[in-house]
Amino acid sequence: MGKASETRRDRRAAERIARRARSVPRSLGLTLLSALLPGIGLIIGGRKRLGAFVLTLTLGLIGLGVYVGLTRREEVLSAAVVPSRLLITSVVIGAIAFGWIVVIVGSHRLLRPATAAPGGRAVGALLVGMLCFAIAAPAAIAVENVLAQRDLVQNVFVSQGESKSATRPKTVNVKDPWENRPRLNLLLLGGDDAPSRPGVRTDTVIVASIDTKTGDTSLISMPRQLTFMPFPKDSPLHKFYPDGFGKEGLSLEGRLEWMLTAMYQNIPDAHPGILGPSDNEGADVVKQSVGEATGLKIDYYLQVNLKGFSQLVQALGGITVNVNERVAMGGVSSAHIPPNEWIEPGPNQHLDGPHALWFARGRYGADDDQRQIRQRCTIKAIVDAANPSTLVTKYQAIAKAGKNLLRTDIPQELLPALIQLALKVKSGTVSNVSLDVSKLKLKYLHPDYEGLRETVAKALEPKPETPATTTPPSTPATKDPKTLARPGAGKTTPPPATVDLADACAYHPEGDQPS
Repeated sequence: MGKASETRRDRRAAERIARRARSVPRSLGLTLLSALLPGIGLIIGGRKRLGAFVLTLTLGLIGLGVYVGLTRREEVLSAAVVPSRLLITSVVIGAIAFGWIVVIVGSHRLLRPATAAPGGRAVGALLVGMLCFAIAAPAAIAVENVLAQRDLVQNVFVSQGESKSATRPKTVNVKDPWENRPRLNLLLLGGDDAPSRPGVRTDTVIVASIDTKTGDTSLISMPRQLTFMPFPKDSPLHKFYPDGFGKEGLSLEGRLEWMLTAMYQNIPDAHPGILGPSDNEGADVVKQSVGEATGLKIDYYLQVNLKGFSQLVQALGGITVNVNERVAMGGVSSAHIPPNEWIEPGPNQHLDGPHALWFARGRYGADDDQRQIRQRCTIKAIVDAANPSTLVTKYQAIAKAGKNLLRTDIPQELLPALIQLALKVKSGTVSNVSLDVSKLKLKYLHPDYEGLRETVAKALEPKPETPATTTPPSTPATKDPKTLARPGAGKTTPPPATVDLADACAYHPEGDQPS
Protein backbone atom coordinates (compact mmCIF):
# COMPACT_ATOMS: atom_id res chain seq x y z
CA MET A 1 0.00 0.00 0.00
CA GLY A 2 2.81 2.35 0.88
CA LYS A 3 4.67 1.85 -2.36
CA ALA A 4 1.47 2.27 -4.42
CA SER A 5 0.66 5.50 -2.56
CA GLU A 6 4.15 6.82 -3.16
CA THR A 7 3.89 5.90 -6.84
CA ARG A 8 0.65 7.85 -7.22
CA ARG A 9 2.17 10.87 -5.44
CA ASP A 10 5.22 10.73 -7.69
CA ARG A 11 3.03 10.54 -10.78
CA ARG A 12 0.94 13.52 -9.69
CA ALA A 13 4.07 15.49 -8.92
CA ALA A 14 5.44 14.72 -12.37
CA GLU A 15 2.13 15.83 -13.91
CA ARG A 16 2.27 19.14 -12.02
CA ILE A 17 5.84 19.71 -13.17
CA ALA A 18 4.83 18.93 -16.77
CA ARG A 19 1.89 21.33 -16.56
CA ARG A 20 4.13 24.12 -15.27
CA ALA A 21 6.60 23.47 -18.08
CA ARG A 22 3.93 23.32 -20.78
CA SER A 23 3.48 26.60 -22.70
CA VAL A 24 0.10 28.11 -23.57
CA PRO A 25 0.47 27.53 -27.36
CA ARG A 26 1.42 23.90 -26.75
CA SER A 27 -1.55 23.34 -24.47
CA LEU A 28 -3.87 24.89 -27.07
CA GLY A 29 -2.45 22.63 -29.77
CA LEU A 30 -2.92 19.56 -27.59
CA THR A 31 -6.49 20.65 -26.80
CA LEU A 32 -7.22 20.91 -30.53
CA LEU A 33 -5.67 17.47 -31.06
CA SER A 34 -7.83 16.04 -28.29
CA ALA A 35 -10.92 17.47 -30.03
CA LEU A 36 -9.97 15.84 -33.33
CA LEU A 37 -9.12 12.51 -31.69
CA PRO A 38 -10.85 12.26 -28.30
CA GLY A 39 -8.81 10.44 -25.66
CA ILE A 40 -5.36 11.69 -26.71
CA GLY A 41 -5.58 14.72 -24.44
CA LEU A 42 -6.58 12.58 -21.44
CA ILE A 43 -3.60 10.27 -22.02
CA ILE A 44 -1.12 13.19 -22.29
CA GLY A 45 -2.72 14.84 -19.27
CA GLY A 46 -2.04 11.75 -17.11
CA ARG A 47 -5.45 10.01 -17.16
CA LYS A 48 -4.05 7.13 -19.18
CA ARG A 49 -6.69 4.45 -18.47
CA LEU A 50 -9.61 6.77 -19.08
CA GLY A 51 -7.90 8.22 -22.13
CA ALA A 52 -7.20 4.77 -23.57
CA PHE A 53 -10.85 3.80 -23.08
CA VAL A 54 -12.12 6.99 -24.77
CA LEU A 55 -9.62 6.65 -27.63
CA THR A 56 -10.57 3.01 -28.18
CA LEU A 57 -14.26 3.92 -28.14
CA THR A 58 -13.62 6.75 -30.62
CA LEU A 59 -11.70 4.55 -33.05
CA GLY A 60 -14.37 1.87 -32.69
CA LEU A 61 -17.16 4.31 -33.55
CA ILE A 62 -15.21 5.63 -36.54
CA GLY A 63 -14.57 2.10 -37.78
CA LEU A 64 -18.21 1.15 -37.28
CA GLY A 65 -19.34 4.25 -39.18
CA VAL A 66 -17.05 3.46 -42.12
CA TYR A 67 -18.17 -0.18 -42.17
CA VAL A 68 -21.87 0.71 -42.08
CA GLY A 69 -21.45 3.43 -44.71
CA LEU A 70 -19.66 1.09 -47.11
CA THR A 71 -21.54 -2.17 -46.57
CA ARG A 72 -24.87 -1.37 -44.90
CA ARG A 73 -26.08 1.68 -46.83
CA GLU A 74 -29.45 0.15 -47.67
CA GLU A 75 -30.12 -0.75 -44.03
CA VAL A 76 -29.34 2.83 -42.99
CA LEU A 77 -31.80 4.19 -45.56
CA SER A 78 -34.42 1.72 -44.39
CA ALA A 79 -33.92 2.81 -40.77
CA ALA A 80 -34.59 6.40 -41.85
CA VAL A 81 -38.31 5.57 -42.25
CA VAL A 82 -38.81 3.71 -38.94
CA PRO A 83 -39.97 6.18 -36.22
CA SER A 84 -38.58 4.16 -33.28
CA ARG A 85 -35.13 3.94 -34.89
CA LEU A 86 -35.19 7.63 -35.71
CA LEU A 87 -35.90 8.45 -32.06
CA ILE A 88 -33.00 6.24 -30.95
CA THR A 89 -30.76 7.89 -33.55
CA SER A 90 -31.55 11.36 -32.22
CA VAL A 91 -30.70 10.26 -28.66
CA VAL A 92 -27.43 8.66 -29.81
CA ILE A 93 -26.39 11.81 -31.71
CA GLY A 94 -27.08 13.96 -28.65
CA ALA A 95 -25.21 11.57 -26.33
CA ILE A 96 -22.14 11.42 -28.59
CA ALA A 97 -22.03 15.21 -28.90
CA PHE A 98 -22.38 15.67 -25.13
CA GLY A 99 -19.67 13.10 -24.39
CA TRP A 100 -17.37 14.68 -26.96
CA ILE A 101 -17.77 18.11 -25.35
CA VAL A 102 -17.11 16.68 -21.86
CA VAL A 103 -13.89 15.06 -23.12
CA ILE A 104 -12.69 18.33 -24.70
CA VAL A 105 -13.33 20.34 -21.52
CA GLY A 106 -11.74 17.67 -19.31
CA SER A 107 -8.71 17.34 -21.58
CA HIS A 108 -8.09 21.09 -21.58
CA ARG A 109 -8.27 21.26 -17.80
CA LEU A 110 -5.51 18.62 -17.64
CA LEU A 111 -3.41 20.16 -20.41
CA ARG A 112 -3.49 23.89 -19.58
CA PRO A 113 -0.40 25.33 -17.80
CA ALA A 114 -0.73 25.55 -14.02
CA THR A 115 0.95 28.95 -13.99
CA ALA A 116 -0.79 30.42 -17.04
CA ALA A 117 -1.55 34.13 -16.93
CA PRO A 118 -5.18 35.35 -17.09
CA GLY A 119 -4.71 36.18 -20.78
CA GLY A 120 -3.57 32.64 -21.56
CA ARG A 121 -6.49 31.17 -19.64
CA ALA A 122 -8.90 33.41 -21.53
CA VAL A 123 -7.49 32.28 -24.88
CA GLY A 124 -7.80 28.65 -23.77
CA ALA A 125 -11.40 29.16 -22.67
CA LEU A 126 -12.19 30.84 -26.00
CA LEU A 127 -10.72 27.90 -27.95
CA VAL A 128 -12.66 25.37 -25.88
CA GLY A 129 -15.85 27.35 -26.38
CA MET A 130 -15.35 27.45 -30.15
CA LEU A 131 -14.65 23.71 -30.29
CA CYS A 132 -17.73 22.93 -28.21
CA PHE A 133 -19.88 25.14 -30.46
CA ALA A 134 -18.43 23.45 -33.57
CA ILE A 135 -19.68 20.14 -32.18
CA ALA A 136 -22.96 21.25 -30.60
CA ALA A 137 -24.32 23.22 -33.58
CA PRO A 138 -24.11 20.45 -36.22
CA ALA A 139 -25.34 17.91 -33.67
CA ALA A 140 -28.36 20.07 -32.88
CA ILE A 141 -29.15 20.44 -36.61
CA ALA A 142 -28.75 16.69 -37.10
CA VAL A 143 -31.11 15.93 -34.20
CA GLU A 144 -33.68 18.43 -35.52
CA ASN A 145 -33.50 16.87 -39.00
CA VAL A 146 -33.90 13.36 -37.61
CA LEU A 147 -36.89 14.40 -35.53
CA ALA A 148 -38.36 16.25 -38.54
CA GLN A 149 -38.04 13.05 -40.55
CA ARG A 150 -39.74 11.10 -37.73
CA ASP A 151 -42.55 13.65 -37.62
CA LEU A 152 -42.98 13.43 -41.40
CA VAL A 153 -43.17 9.62 -41.37
CA GLN A 154 -45.65 9.58 -38.50
CA ASN A 155 -47.90 12.25 -40.05
CA VAL A 156 -47.98 10.92 -43.61
CA PHE A 157 -47.59 7.16 -43.21
CA VAL A 158 -49.88 5.49 -40.69
CA SER A 159 -49.35 1.92 -39.53
CA GLN A 160 -51.45 -0.84 -41.11
CA GLY A 161 -53.50 -1.41 -37.97
CA GLU A 162 -54.27 2.26 -37.29
CA SER A 163 -55.38 3.42 -40.74
CA LYS A 164 -58.42 2.49 -42.83
CA SER A 165 -58.38 1.67 -46.52
CA ALA A 166 -61.02 -0.12 -48.57
CA THR A 167 -58.72 -0.98 -51.47
CA ARG A 168 -55.12 -1.58 -50.38
CA PRO A 169 -53.69 -5.11 -49.83
CA LYS A 170 -55.07 -6.58 -46.60
CA THR A 171 -51.80 -8.18 -45.50
CA VAL A 172 -48.19 -7.10 -45.91
CA ASN A 173 -45.21 -9.44 -45.87
CA VAL A 174 -42.84 -6.94 -44.30
CA LYS A 175 -39.73 -9.09 -44.79
CA ASP A 176 -40.26 -9.63 -48.53
CA PRO A 177 -43.40 -7.85 -49.83
CA TRP A 178 -42.41 -8.36 -53.49
CA GLU A 179 -41.86 -12.14 -53.19
CA ASN A 180 -44.90 -13.02 -55.30
CA ARG A 181 -45.53 -9.61 -56.81
CA PRO A 182 -43.71 -8.86 -60.10
CA ARG A 183 -45.05 -5.29 -60.24
CA LEU A 184 -46.07 -2.64 -57.72
CA ASN A 185 -48.76 -0.31 -59.04
CA LEU A 186 -49.07 3.13 -57.45
CA LEU A 187 -51.77 5.69 -58.23
CA LEU A 188 -50.46 9.28 -58.23
CA LEU A 189 -53.20 11.87 -57.70
CA GLY A 190 -52.93 15.64 -57.96
CA GLY A 191 -55.72 17.47 -56.14
CA ASP A 192 -56.76 21.07 -56.82
CA ASP A 193 -58.21 21.76 -53.37
CA ALA A 194 -57.84 25.39 -52.29
CA PRO A 195 -59.55 27.76 -49.79
CA SER A 196 -61.32 29.57 -52.66
CA ARG A 197 -62.53 26.40 -54.36
CA PRO A 198 -65.21 24.04 -53.03
CA GLY A 199 -64.51 20.32 -53.31
CA VAL A 200 -61.51 18.49 -54.69
CA ARG A 201 -60.91 17.52 -58.31
CA THR A 202 -58.09 15.20 -59.31
CA ASP A 203 -56.74 16.94 -62.39
CA THR A 204 -53.69 14.66 -62.38
CA VAL A 205 -54.14 10.88 -62.43
CA ILE A 206 -51.02 8.84 -63.21
CA VAL A 207 -50.37 5.14 -62.66
CA ALA A 208 -46.74 4.28 -61.87
CA SER A 209 -46.17 0.58 -62.52
CA ILE A 210 -42.82 -0.54 -61.07
CA ASP A 211 -41.01 -3.76 -61.95
CA THR A 212 -40.02 -5.03 -58.50
CA LYS A 213 -37.05 -6.97 -59.91
CA THR A 214 -35.40 -4.28 -62.05
CA GLY A 215 -36.93 -1.02 -60.80
CA ASP A 216 -37.96 -0.06 -64.37
CA THR A 217 -41.02 2.16 -64.08
CA SER A 218 -43.79 2.84 -66.61
CA LEU A 219 -46.01 5.90 -66.22
CA ILE A 220 -49.58 5.79 -67.55
CA SER A 221 -51.27 9.21 -67.64
CA MET A 222 -55.06 9.04 -67.54
CA PRO A 223 -56.81 11.96 -69.34
CA ARG A 224 -58.93 13.81 -66.81
CA GLN A 225 -61.91 14.12 -69.19
CA LEU A 226 -62.52 10.35 -69.43
CA THR A 227 -66.20 9.47 -69.06
CA PHE A 228 -68.01 6.22 -68.24
CA MET A 229 -65.03 5.07 -66.16
CA PRO A 230 -65.72 1.40 -65.29
CA PHE A 231 -65.79 -0.43 -61.97
CA PRO A 232 -64.91 -4.09 -61.21
CA LYS A 233 -67.90 -6.41 -61.17
CA ASP A 234 -67.25 -7.31 -57.53
CA SER A 235 -67.29 -3.64 -56.47
CA PRO A 236 -70.45 -2.28 -54.78
CA LEU A 237 -70.22 0.67 -57.17
CA HIS A 238 -70.72 -1.60 -60.19
CA LYS A 239 -74.36 -2.03 -59.12
CA PHE A 240 -74.92 1.73 -59.38
CA TYR A 241 -72.77 2.23 -62.49
CA PRO A 242 -72.88 -1.04 -64.47
CA ASP A 243 -71.85 0.78 -67.66
CA GLY A 244 -69.38 3.07 -65.92
CA PHE A 245 -69.59 6.49 -64.25
CA GLY A 246 -71.45 8.60 -66.81
CA LYS A 247 -74.77 9.73 -68.25
CA GLU A 248 -76.14 9.88 -71.78
CA GLY A 249 -77.62 12.97 -73.38
CA LEU A 250 -75.66 15.58 -71.43
CA SER A 251 -74.18 18.77 -72.80
CA LEU A 252 -70.42 19.19 -72.80
CA GLU A 253 -70.70 21.34 -69.68
CA GLY A 254 -72.93 18.76 -68.03
CA ARG A 255 -70.40 16.02 -68.62
CA LEU A 256 -67.87 17.81 -66.39
CA GLU A 257 -69.50 16.30 -63.32
CA TRP A 258 -69.27 12.79 -64.81
CA MET A 259 -65.60 12.78 -65.81
CA LEU A 260 -62.65 11.11 -64.15
CA THR A 261 -61.64 14.44 -62.62
CA ALA A 262 -64.98 14.62 -60.71
CA MET A 263 -65.12 11.05 -59.38
CA TYR A 264 -62.99 11.76 -56.30
CA GLN A 265 -65.54 14.25 -55.00
CA ASN A 266 -68.88 13.27 -56.50
CA ILE A 267 -69.08 9.52 -55.88
CA PRO A 268 -68.34 9.66 -52.11
CA ASP A 269 -70.86 12.51 -51.88
CA ALA A 270 -73.50 10.37 -53.61
CA HIS A 271 -72.64 7.06 -51.90
CA PRO A 272 -70.84 7.72 -48.60
CA GLY A 273 -69.21 4.66 -47.05
CA ILE A 274 -70.18 2.35 -49.91
CA LEU A 275 -66.72 0.75 -50.15
CA GLY A 276 -66.34 0.29 -46.39
CA PRO A 277 -64.23 2.05 -43.75
CA SER A 278 -61.79 4.43 -45.40
CA ASP A 279 -59.59 7.38 -44.47
CA ASN A 280 -59.92 8.70 -48.05
CA GLU A 281 -63.05 7.52 -49.86
CA GLY A 282 -62.29 9.53 -53.00
CA ALA A 283 -58.90 7.90 -53.44
CA ASP A 284 -60.37 4.42 -52.95
CA VAL A 285 -63.03 5.14 -55.59
CA VAL A 286 -60.47 6.34 -58.14
CA LYS A 287 -58.16 3.39 -57.36
CA GLN A 288 -60.90 0.89 -58.13
CA SER A 289 -62.00 2.59 -61.32
CA VAL A 290 -58.53 3.31 -62.74
CA GLY A 291 -57.51 -0.25 -61.93
CA GLU A 292 -60.46 -1.62 -63.91
CA ALA A 293 -59.86 0.78 -66.81
CA THR A 294 -56.17 -0.17 -67.13
CA GLY A 295 -56.49 -3.83 -66.18
CA LEU A 296 -54.12 -3.36 -63.25
CA LYS A 297 -54.51 -4.04 -59.56
CA ILE A 298 -53.70 -0.68 -57.96
CA ASP A 299 -51.92 -1.33 -54.67
CA TYR A 300 -51.54 2.11 -53.07
CA TYR A 301 -52.09 5.78 -53.82
CA LEU A 302 -50.05 8.93 -53.28
CA GLN A 303 -52.08 12.15 -53.34
CA VAL A 304 -50.37 15.50 -53.83
CA ASN A 305 -51.95 18.72 -52.62
CA LEU A 306 -51.04 21.45 -55.09
CA LYS A 307 -50.57 24.12 -52.43
CA GLY A 308 -48.16 21.85 -50.60
CA PHE A 309 -46.46 21.13 -53.94
CA SER A 310 -45.54 24.80 -54.29
CA GLN A 311 -44.13 24.82 -50.75
CA LEU A 312 -42.05 21.73 -51.49
CA VAL A 313 -40.48 23.29 -54.58
CA GLN A 314 -39.71 26.42 -52.56
CA ALA A 315 -38.07 24.29 -49.86
CA LEU A 316 -35.92 22.59 -52.50
CA GLY A 317 -34.76 25.98 -53.74
CA GLY A 318 -36.69 25.68 -57.02
CA ILE A 319 -36.51 23.23 -59.92
CA THR A 320 -34.89 23.39 -63.34
CA VAL A 321 -36.92 22.41 -66.43
CA ASN A 322 -36.86 22.82 -70.19
CA VAL A 323 -39.83 24.92 -71.30
CA ASN A 324 -40.78 23.93 -74.86
CA GLU A 325 -43.89 26.08 -75.20
CA ARG A 326 -45.39 29.18 -73.66
CA VAL A 327 -47.13 28.17 -70.43
CA ALA A 328 -49.95 30.34 -69.13
CA MET A 329 -50.04 31.50 -65.53
CA GLY A 330 -53.81 31.85 -65.16
CA GLY A 331 -56.39 32.59 -67.79
CA VAL A 332 -59.67 30.82 -68.63
CA SER A 333 -59.84 29.25 -72.09
CA SER A 334 -63.61 28.65 -72.08
CA ALA A 335 -64.30 32.31 -71.27
CA HIS A 336 -61.54 33.60 -73.59
CA ILE A 337 -59.87 35.36 -70.67
CA PRO A 338 -56.12 35.50 -71.41
CA PRO A 339 -53.54 35.17 -68.67
CA ASN A 340 -51.65 38.16 -67.33
CA GLU A 341 -48.31 36.34 -67.29
CA TRP A 342 -46.55 33.57 -69.22
CA ILE A 343 -43.62 31.27 -68.67
CA GLU A 344 -41.69 31.75 -71.90
CA PRO A 345 -39.91 28.92 -73.75
CA GLY A 346 -36.26 28.31 -72.99
CA PRO A 347 -33.79 25.62 -71.88
CA ASN A 348 -32.82 24.96 -68.26
CA GLN A 349 -35.19 27.47 -66.70
CA HIS A 350 -35.10 27.69 -62.91
CA LEU A 351 -38.62 27.96 -61.48
CA ASP A 352 -39.69 28.84 -57.95
CA GLY A 353 -42.70 27.22 -56.26
CA PRO A 354 -45.54 29.28 -57.82
CA HIS A 355 -44.00 29.18 -61.31
CA ALA A 356 -43.37 25.41 -61.02
CA LEU A 357 -47.02 24.90 -60.05
CA TRP A 358 -48.23 26.80 -63.10
CA PHE A 359 -45.74 24.94 -65.31
CA ALA A 360 -47.30 21.67 -64.15
CA ARG A 361 -50.95 22.69 -64.39
CA GLY A 362 -51.23 25.67 -66.79
CA ARG A 363 -54.22 25.05 -69.09
CA TYR A 364 -54.83 28.14 -71.19
CA GLY A 365 -54.04 27.39 -74.84
CA ALA A 366 -52.88 23.84 -74.01
CA ASP A 367 -54.50 20.43 -74.22
CA ASP A 368 -54.35 17.64 -71.65
CA ASP A 369 -51.57 15.83 -73.51
CA GLN A 370 -49.28 18.85 -73.15
CA ARG A 371 -50.14 19.21 -69.48
CA GLN A 372 -49.45 15.52 -68.80
CA ILE A 373 -46.01 15.78 -70.38
CA ARG A 374 -45.21 18.85 -68.27
CA GLN A 375 -46.42 17.11 -65.12
CA ARG A 376 -44.17 14.12 -65.72
CA CYS A 377 -41.23 16.44 -66.40
CA THR A 378 -41.99 18.29 -63.16
CA ILE A 379 -41.80 15.02 -61.22
CA LYS A 380 -38.42 14.31 -62.83
CA ALA A 381 -37.17 17.84 -62.01
CA ILE A 382 -38.13 17.44 -58.34
CA VAL A 383 -36.20 14.16 -58.15
CA ASP A 384 -33.18 15.87 -59.72
CA ALA A 385 -33.42 18.83 -57.31
CA ALA A 386 -33.48 16.56 -54.24
CA ASN A 387 -29.70 16.10 -54.21
CA PRO A 388 -27.81 15.24 -50.99
CA SER A 389 -26.56 18.79 -50.34
CA THR A 390 -30.07 20.22 -50.67
CA LEU A 391 -31.58 17.56 -48.42
CA VAL A 392 -28.97 18.17 -45.72
CA THR A 393 -29.20 21.96 -45.68
CA LYS A 394 -32.95 22.36 -46.19
CA TYR A 395 -34.42 19.17 -44.84
CA GLN A 396 -36.57 20.71 -42.10
CA ALA A 397 -38.35 22.94 -44.62
CA ILE A 398 -38.72 20.01 -47.00
CA ALA A 399 -40.19 17.79 -44.27
CA LYS A 400 -42.61 20.53 -43.20
CA ALA A 401 -43.78 20.95 -46.79
CA GLY A 402 -44.08 17.18 -47.14
CA LYS A 403 -46.59 17.01 -44.27
CA ASN A 404 -48.82 19.49 -46.14
CA LEU A 405 -48.17 17.83 -49.49
CA LEU A 406 -48.92 14.12 -49.19
CA ARG A 407 -51.74 11.74 -48.34
CA THR A 408 -51.33 8.01 -48.84
CA ASP A 409 -52.50 4.58 -47.76
CA ILE A 410 -48.97 3.13 -47.83
CA PRO A 411 -48.45 1.68 -44.33
CA GLN A 412 -45.38 2.47 -42.22
CA GLU A 413 -44.47 -1.21 -42.13
CA LEU A 414 -43.85 -1.19 -45.89
CA LEU A 415 -41.52 1.84 -45.96
CA PRO A 416 -38.18 -0.01 -45.48
CA ALA A 417 -38.98 -2.29 -48.43
CA LEU A 418 -40.08 0.70 -50.50
CA ILE A 419 -36.73 2.38 -49.83
CA GLN A 420 -34.97 -0.69 -51.24
CA LEU A 421 -37.26 -0.59 -54.28
CA ALA A 422 -36.67 3.15 -54.72
CA LEU A 423 -32.94 2.48 -55.07
CA LYS A 424 -33.73 0.14 -57.95
CA VAL A 425 -36.03 2.73 -59.51
CA LYS A 426 -33.26 5.33 -59.33
CA SER A 427 -30.93 3.08 -61.33
CA GLY A 428 -33.69 1.79 -63.63
CA THR A 429 -35.51 3.37 -66.56
CA VAL A 430 -38.55 5.62 -66.16
CA SER A 431 -40.66 5.68 -69.32
CA ASN A 432 -44.06 6.83 -70.47
CA VAL A 433 -46.66 4.48 -71.95
CA SER A 434 -47.96 6.23 -75.07
CA LEU A 435 -51.73 6.02 -75.50
CA ASP A 436 -53.23 6.45 -78.97
CA VAL A 437 -55.94 8.97 -78.07
CA SER A 438 -57.79 8.67 -81.39
CA LYS A 439 -57.65 4.89 -81.67
CA LEU A 440 -58.75 4.40 -78.07
CA LYS A 441 -61.41 7.15 -78.38
CA LEU A 442 -60.21 8.69 -75.12
CA LYS A 443 -61.88 12.02 -75.93
CA TYR A 444 -65.20 10.40 -76.88
CA LEU A 445 -68.19 9.80 -74.64
CA HIS A 446 -67.48 6.05 -74.60
CA PRO A 447 -63.71 5.38 -74.63
CA ASP A 448 -62.38 1.98 -75.68
CA TYR A 449 -61.41 0.64 -72.26
CA GLU A 450 -60.88 -2.87 -73.62
CA GLY A 451 -58.34 -1.44 -76.05
CA LEU A 452 -56.77 0.57 -73.20
CA ARG A 453 -56.31 -2.58 -71.16
CA GLU A 454 -54.69 -4.34 -74.12
CA THR A 455 -52.36 -1.38 -74.68
CA VAL A 456 -51.25 -1.35 -71.05
CA ALA A 457 -50.80 -5.13 -70.96
CA LYS A 458 -48.57 -5.06 -74.06
CA ALA A 459 -46.52 -2.17 -72.70
CA LEU A 460 -45.87 -3.94 -69.39
CA GLU A 461 -45.26 -7.46 -70.63
CA PRO A 462 -41.64 -8.63 -70.12
CA LYS A 463 -39.50 -7.89 -73.15
CA PRO A 464 -37.47 -10.88 -74.42
CA GLU A 465 -33.74 -10.38 -74.34
CA THR A 466 -32.39 -10.26 -77.90
CA PRO A 467 -28.74 -10.13 -78.98
CA ALA A 468 -27.50 -6.78 -80.21
CA THR A 469 -27.45 -6.53 -84.01
CA THR A 470 -25.97 -4.01 -86.38
CA THR A 471 -28.55 -1.92 -88.19
CA PRO A 472 -28.12 -2.05 -91.98
CA PRO A 473 -27.28 1.29 -93.61
CA SER A 474 -30.54 1.20 -95.55
CA THR A 475 -32.62 1.16 -92.34
CA PRO A 476 -30.94 3.59 -89.94
CA ALA A 477 -31.96 3.39 -86.30
CA THR A 478 -33.87 6.30 -84.87
CA LYS A 479 -34.33 7.57 -81.34
CA ASP A 480 -36.98 10.09 -82.29
CA PRO A 481 -39.78 9.67 -79.70
CA LYS A 482 -42.39 10.65 -82.30
CA THR A 483 -41.19 7.98 -84.70
CA LEU A 484 -41.15 5.40 -81.95
CA ALA A 485 -44.66 6.38 -80.87
CA ARG A 486 -46.20 6.23 -84.38
CA PRO A 487 -48.83 3.43 -84.49
CA GLY A 488 -47.85 0.65 -86.86
CA ALA A 489 -44.23 1.77 -87.20
CA GLY A 490 -41.83 -1.08 -87.89
CA LYS A 491 -44.13 -4.09 -87.31
CA THR A 492 -47.71 -5.06 -88.01
CA THR A 493 -48.60 -5.36 -84.32
CA PRO A 494 -45.82 -3.61 -82.35
CA PRO A 495 -45.89 -3.22 -78.59
CA PRO A 496 -46.89 0.27 -77.52
CA ALA A 497 -44.02 2.72 -77.59
CA THR A 498 -42.48 3.97 -74.39
CA VAL A 499 -40.50 7.18 -74.24
CA ASP A 500 -37.71 7.77 -71.72
CA LEU A 501 -38.42 10.88 -69.63
CA ALA A 502 -34.89 12.15 -70.23
CA ASP A 503 -35.76 12.40 -73.94
CA ALA A 504 -39.33 13.57 -73.45
CA CYS A 505 -38.23 16.42 -71.17
CA ALA A 506 -35.34 17.60 -73.32
CA TYR A 507 -35.41 21.05 -74.95
CA HIS A 508 -37.07 20.75 -78.36
CA PRO A 509 -39.47 23.67 -79.00
CA GLU A 510 -41.56 23.26 -82.10
CA GLY A 511 -44.86 24.32 -83.58
CA ASP A 512 -47.04 27.32 -82.85
CA GLN A 513 -46.95 28.82 -79.39
CA PRO A 514 -50.07 29.79 -77.41
CA SER A 515 -50.89 33.45 -77.65
